[in-house]
Amino acid sequence: MSVVNRSADIRDGIKDAAPVLMAVAPFSAVFGAVAIEQGLSFHEMLLACLTIYAVASQYVMVELLGQNVPAWSVVLSVFAINFRHVLYSAAIGRSMARFSGPQRAAAFFLLVDPQYAASEARAARSGLRPAYYFAYAACVYVTWIATASLGGLFGSLIENVERYGVDFILPIYFTGLVVGFHKRPSFLPVLGISAGVSLAAYFTLGTPWHITLGGLAGLLVAAVLARPEGGGMPKGEKLSA
Repeated sequence: MSVVNRSADIRDGIKDAAPVLMAVAPFSAVFGAVAIEQGLSFHEMLLACLTIYAVASQYVMVELLGQNVPAWSVVLSVFAINFRHVLYSAAIGRSMARFSGPQRAAAFFLLVDPQYAASEARAARSGLRPAYYFAYAACVYVTWIATASLGGLFGSLIENVERYGVDFILPIYFTGLVVGFHKRPSFLPVLGISAGVSLAAYFTLGTPWHITLGGLAGLLVAAVLARPEGGGMPKGEKLSA
């Protein structure tokens, strides 16, 4: 890969990450403040951000720790929420032909929701390369750590973030990225079944199981619809001699 192409990928990664940083910053700052309020030390909060690096899971972890629930329940809840990252890894791994083994390992650790959506979109447009992926990931990861630290140090100054609607920025951004895949085959059935199962699970089993079950349902539907009729090869493909 030429230096020019690598530089262009880095620029594109930073440019594509910029909009999501406006949502990541308040989420992260509030987490830092809440974690300290719930009894974590600054270093414990920072370690959670550095190693877990998953917004929803970290919020659930802090909330459950504040309620003095058993450790196994905390671990199980975090696993249930983070299971979607396993699905993300399986999906985006098909586009990582240019990644080495260590690069893949690092990429999967950094694979949060917006990273997955942006990487899928990039792979569909021009192919996914390490320079783009890690430029995007570095922007989000560094912002997450830095603003969580600020929230932990100055959390008492943050009041009623929801009043400004910043808690909706990240979901809206991610929804926009998902809608961008509407031209892909079976988009509507996969989206519809996944959303339906997720809602049903939410109102019956409750959070966080609706995330895992909705994702698994979408994955199952996509696998069934992608399978060639009769169990053979996809239409138009032939075996090479």
